Amino acid sequence: MASIVRPAAMLRQSCLTAAAKRTFSSKPASTFPAINKPASSILSRQAVRSRFAKDALPGSMRVAAFHASGRQAILPPLPQTIEGTVNDATPVAPANPASGSYHWTFERVLAAGLIPLTIAPFAAGTLNPATDAILCGAILIHSHIGFDALIVDYVPPKRLPKTRKLFDWGLKLATVVVGVGLYEFETNDVGVTEGIKRIWTA
Repeated sequence: MASIVRPAAMLRQSCLTAAAKRTFSSKPASTFPAINKPASSILSRQAVRSRFAKDALPGSMRVAAFHASGRQAILPPLPQTIEGTVNDATPVAPANPASGSYHWTFERVLAAGLIPLTIAPFAAGTLNPATDAILCGAILIHSHIGFDALIVDYVPPKRLPKTRKLFDWGLKLATVVVGVGLYEFETNDVGVTEGIKRIWTA
């Protein structure tokens, strides 16, 4: 079996080698009379050769050449300050379960609790104002925690102190406004669950 496969592989390798030599050769081939013309066909000969060489390049080399262009800064860098020296230890915040494990557990329990709170009113067919109020409160707290995590991750207080305060107070104000709106919608209107049901069956 090896004696049958080996000549085929050698033949394929020799064909590829011959094709590569013809592609990158600087001598015109005798089988193309148009390329053998003297000065009048130098430009066309160079164009054909460059076209063959471009097609023979692997895709990885073309991609590398594309990504080798110069870097351009889209946004200016933020202000950077260095505190202390390179030998100073990195300050570590004191451990606090309220902002650590307890906070993480509360987030996961709240996110998991939204599933039955969302399905129960529609599955049971009863619209209880208490269940509707609990659902609105859970959605409001879940949204506040999610946006607060975004602000903590992407707006560092050491580099952007004013922007961080603006985002923090903006989130608190938005949470209060949405909470008041949900309260008014629950007490003076049909409520969130009934509103969704009417929109779904409209």
